[in-house]
Amino acid sequence: MTEARGSERGPRERMVFSAAQLIRRNGFGATGMRDVAAHADAPRGSLQHYFPGGKEQLVNEAVAWAGRYAAGRVARFVAGLAEPTPSGLFAAMVRQWTDEYETAGAVGGCPVAAATVDQASCGPSTREAAAAAFAAWRRPVTGALTDMGVPAERAEPLATLMISSLEGAILMARAEGGVRPLATVARELAPLLDAAVPPADDRHHDGGPRDDGGPRRDGGPRDDGVPRHDGTRRPDGVPRP
Repeated sequence: MTEARGSERGPRERMVFSAAQLIRRNGFGATGMRDVAAHADAPRGSLQHYFPGGKEQLVNEAVAWAGRYAAGRVARFVAGLAEPTPSGLFAAMVRQWTDEYETAGAVGGCPVAAATVDQASCGPSTREAAAAAFAAWRRPVTGALTDMGVPAERAEPLATLMISSLEGAILMARAEGGVRPLATVARELAPLLDAAVPPADDRHHDGGPRDDGGPRRDGGPRDDGVPRHDGTRRPDGVPRP
């Protein structure tokens, strides 16, 4: 969850980005306003100008940024899959973190999770911002799963499972200093996630005729006049053999 600090960002945007980076590495309590200004190469006096609500406002905006960032990555992950599947999407979500940890070490975590865990230091508005950020992330994951064929009633619960499993694996990976938990959760959840996509023949829930002439779920006649399942006469009046 890192990006290069682009020169096109103004001081306000740089401070929001820097706050997210410092929170994910140091936590809410250890992230000071002066640290944020220094990391963002922004004038210290601009903090009060841009964030009159103080640290709480800055942190809330950093958490919201992190939620938007994670949500925006979902479409990129799906676009990068040769064959979009739920397990493929989850593997891509995990790979973002394994790549980072293998390159730079398991140092940083998720700023949304960090703000949530440090509840003793943050106020109710920050917890609300964290919940909104997770929801913003969950929505595109849910939509992607639905597009892959996961039934609508299962897509949101599975999106919650994917995100919560990833967050837990990130925490364990930081504790262990390696990617084992991340690799494990991607491998073990893969069959469960893909099993949520019903076979193509089972996706005709409306009882209407199938394109291949297969039997209707309601026992009605098929388009080709093949006998009904209940043993009654075919539509053309010919008795069932």
